[in-house]
Amino acid sequence: MVRQFLARPGVRRRVLFVVLAALAVWVGFLDSHSILRRVTYYQELSALTQENETLTRENATLATRVDAGLSATTAEAVAREQYGMRRPGETVYRVVPAEAEGE
Repeated sequence: MVRQFLARPGVRRRVLFVVLAALAVWVGFLDSHSILRRVTYYQELSALTQENETLTRENATLATRVDAGLSATTAEAVAREQYGMRRPGETVYRVVPAEAEGE
């Protein structure tokens, strides 16, 4: 019966076309390695590669700054301003701005 069906003119081409179309849809969209997923992965890879290059440049800049170290005046300024440190025998007066008094 199948042979009789396939023996008709043009039926083999139609069946072959349907099978190839189904295979193309499967490979293009449904397979775990589909073209759609590959395009998505490629875009994600490109974005991550660009971010990685940016972070590598930033790391190099920061490493240069760390290697340069702090000068004595910079270290003293940071210690005074951020940590409230003072020299022995020194009196520190803090001035509060007028706007902050009401808070």
